[in-house]
Amino acid sequence: MDIIAGIAVGIVVFAILGKLIALPFRILWKLITNSIVGAIILWVINLFGVGIEITFLKALIVGILGIPGVILVLLAHMM
Repeated sequence: MDIIAGIAVGIVVFAILGKLIALPFRILWKLITNSIVGAIILWVINLFGVGIEITFLKALIVGILGIPGVILVLLAHMM
């Protein structure tokens, strides 16, 4: 009986550790994909002749903030 309880506790501990380790990778993956989407949005805006230079920082801002990030980058470019 003690062996079964020990194995169950071990499985639960490994499951919790797996979730804790996977969380930063999930956040990093979301940040990378959002930055790529942000760069694509800036590229599409540049097709209309706005002339925004696409940098990693601007793509990251647009990727994190979404549409408000696009507006923020456009406003910063206009100033």
